[in-house]
Amino acid sequence: MPTTKFFQSTRKIIGAGVNYKEILRLTNAPKPDAPVIFFKPISSLLDVATGSPATTTSGASTIRIPRVFCGVINFEAELGVIIGRRCSNVAADQAMSYVGGYCLALDMTGMDFILDARPKGLPWCLGKGFDTSTPVSGLLTRAELPNPDDVRVWCDVNGVRKQDDSTRNLIFPIAELIAYVSRYMTLEENDLLLTGTPAGAGPVRHGDVIECGLGDGLVTMRCSVVDESAEPS
Repeated sequence: MPTTKFFQSTRKIIGAGVNYKEILRLTNAPKPDAPVIFFKPISSLLDVATGSPATTTSGASTIRIPRVFCGVINFEAELGVIIGRRCSNVAADQAMSYVGGYCLALDMTGMDFILDARPKGLPWCLGKGFDTSTPVSGLLTRAELPNPDDVRVWCDVNGVRKQDDSTRNLIFPIAELIAYVSRYMTLEENDLLLTGTPAGAGPVRHGDVIECGLGDGLVTMRCSVVDESAEPS
């Protein structure tokens, strides 16, 4: 599936929060009754495979933190699922037949928005939706990732390993996520479903370099972080 086609026709990005078992263990939180779902705008996509919309001189794609942000920005490496064909009210045992492919993704998150909004029951879309907050790799076909329910998701920051887990430890596996979301809305070809991030997500700052991947070299991605407030006006 060409990356250009993906960007031209993706209509929504759907994220799943708190979806790894280790996070529940570390926080002593109960298992959610249903997936925690949020949205990101299409304008947040950053095509790391081609370096669009922004690349540094070293060739690594650039995550740009807006000047208006003044708090913590977290990295969150994830397996992304590309919907292959239109579907609605899909049963879990049929859901994987609607998958068109996969990608590696980062869900960059302004934590101040999240931590302020959650206890108030308010939306936290501004913390998830800034430009370049959803870097994605080149796309993998189903043949290239035959077992997405057991693939490593890892992430390094400045060469230090921060995240390393397998999708076999998802609380709600891919099929359940697709089935759940499709009860509420139609999923369309090339929609992007982010499956959640492993434990270990944390802050990045101006000048940091994020490297992440799926499996052992199946696909990798490298992004540099630029804080616009640290640049000359």
